[in-house]
Amino acid sequence: MATLDVRPRLLDALSVLRDRVDAARFPLPLRGAARARRNRAELLAQLDDYVIPRLRSPQAPLLAVIGGSTGAGKSTLVNSLVGRRVSEAGVLRPTTRTPVLVCHPDDLQWFAGPRVLPQLARMWVPEQDDGGEGEYAAGAGLGRGEFGVRGVRGVTAGGGRGTTGVPGAPGRRMGEELHGGDGGRSGRAGHGGARGAGGEERGRGAGGEADDVSEVYGGCGAGLDGDRGMGVAGGGAAGSGMHTVRIETDPALPSGLALLDAPDIDSLVARNRELAAELICAADVWVLVTTAARYADAVPWHLLRTAKEYDVTLVTVLDRVPHQIATDISGRYAELLQRAGLGHVPRFTIPELPESAGGGRGLLPATAVAALRDWLERHAQDPVARAAAAERTATGAIASLRSRLPALAGAAAAQHAAALRLAGRVEEAYERAAERVRQEVAAGEVLSGDARAHWRDHGLGGRSDELLDALTHGLTSLLTCAVEEADERSADAWRRDPAAAEVALTTAEGAADAGERLGVIVRRWRRCLEELAEEETREARAGQAGERAGSVEPEESAALLATALLGGRRARTAGENLADLLGAQSALRLCDRGSRLLATYLERALHGERERRLAPLDQLTVPMDQQAELIAALSVVQREKQREQRKEEETAMAREMAMGKEGVSG
Repeated sequence: MATLDVRPRLLDALSVLRDRVDAARFPLPLRGAARARRNRAELLAQLDDYVIPRLRSPQAPLLAVIGGSTGAGKSTLVNSLVGRRVSEAGVLRPTTRTPVLVCHPDDLQWFAGPRVLPQLARMWVPEQDDGGEGEYAAGAGLGRGEFGVRGVRGVTAGGGRGTTGVPGAPGRRMGEELHGGDGGRSGRAGHGGARGAGGEERGRGAGGEADDVSEVYGGCGAGLDGDRGMGVAGGGAAGSGMHTVRIETDPALPSGLALLDAPDIDSLVARNRELAAELICAADVWVLVTTAARYADAVPWHLLRTAKEYDVTLVTVLDRVPHQIATDISGRYAELLQRAGLGHVPRFTIPELPESAGGGRGLLPATAVAALRDWLERHAQDPVARAAAAERTATGAIASLRSRLPALAGAAAAQHAAALRLAGRVEEAYERAAERVRQEVAAGEVLSGDARAHWRDHGLGGRSDELLDALTHGLTSLLTCAVEEADERSADAWRRDPAAAEVALTTAEGAADAGERLGVIVRRWRRCLEELAEEETREARAGQAGERAGSVEPEESAALLATALLGGRRARTAGENLADLLGAQSALRLCDRGSRLLATYLERALHGERERRLAPLDQLTVPMDQQAELIAALSVVQREKQREQRKEEETAMAREMAMGKEGVSG
């Protein structure tokens, strides 16, 4: 059996793939988008929690995750395997809110930091002698703390080296404090915690108020339970909904093996279900616990089929089986496993015992769990069996990428196509709006109403600035109407497209402010137009090109130019008058420059409004190339995995040849 080894190139390829998966987004409500989001989360959890850490640390202890349905007896099983109560079991459901990881004291270094389960804060309960002066600390971050002789300088918020933990549980084990410890002893909460004393009030920390001890555990909430005298430093993790893992050590557990009691896979609390799935993805060995009454339930069988697909090292435990029907139930369960292609999976049966009842507060006899314990110990301590279990699970997880990544990439492509389709509806509507504006400007629609009246007055000695004001207002109105029409077309197209069901186009809000924004742009165009007219007028004065060039005012040139540009056929005389003022060449040059300036500002106005309507799509961050990047990253991983397999095969062949030569020479 080839043992796991550090594989830098494969690790680099997996790290790149992990980043590509992390960058993938599926915000549009397409068919399959919810499944893609779940698959993305599962992939990230498995890569972060198991595959990459295991390849980086092949010598790390095996992690056996004990999972199963509500009331299956997982916590009782863990306690019985360890030989003492390390995980709280009870009749209230859901019971296991905070996962509990138990390992040998020599293996603590592997689990105290964020090597595995990096998204979980650590709560460490040090093993203490009776009457000792210990400390208990809870961490709200991911950093590795400094462990003292009688306490812990804890894993705290921020991920760096921890600061001082929480004095407040001297001389007692945490199990005693959970059930009626000294309520009068005060606790001091570090890192943003609170303080309370005498059992008079519950402490409030940065994360909010802790309702009970299990909630303090479940959210790593900062506070002090005065009734039980337990101080817990949380640094705000409770308020943020951050999950926590409680770590216990016990020398009775063999070195090289860690047990993790996971929440119920069918918990009524969605957060617990999600956490249970993540923990299973982090397992070298998954121990599924079910009961004689629930062994045919759909949820565990779905997970069993998933484990088979990913080729996980799997063990099943049929718990609480009545003696009278043990043979019958065990046979039926074995038949179901055989039909599912899982007949090779090790099975262990635990009979129904008095210790199984009453909330599971007792420990099962050592003989009841001896077979399972022996199997776990053998795989933890036998190098070949240990390597085989870890290699199989890691290899299965990597092999599963062949089917999981293309599906994710396909969903990414669908997202990008839908985003392009929605953006295309808006762009099409605004292209039609731009064409409408060009046509109406060419037809002289701006020179109507007040603008037309002021144009008549201008020929009779009316003021140039009033004509410019009327033309500016008319152009703003034309643009506003075109934008409103484009918004209506866009909104109607989006309403008919299911992909836009959860994307806010906000056309009403955008249209409400569009007139003001467009007015600002039109006024800027007017100022630029006036500057052009002033420049040409100054040059005309210097050359005395026109009949009245020496006496003409720039405002009049600007008014005539604006009328010629916006009046169309209705203002043919405006160009003639401008030529009389400035000369034919100057007037022609000014009209050409003014026409380009008008086209620029019209495009700028419509482009700005179109981009505002597309902003909701841009905020969804649907990368154009995420499909290609996912497939490319998968290809690199597969190539590196094949290269590693060839190396292992060549090494094995060389070893066989060497052994053969030794046999011949012998």
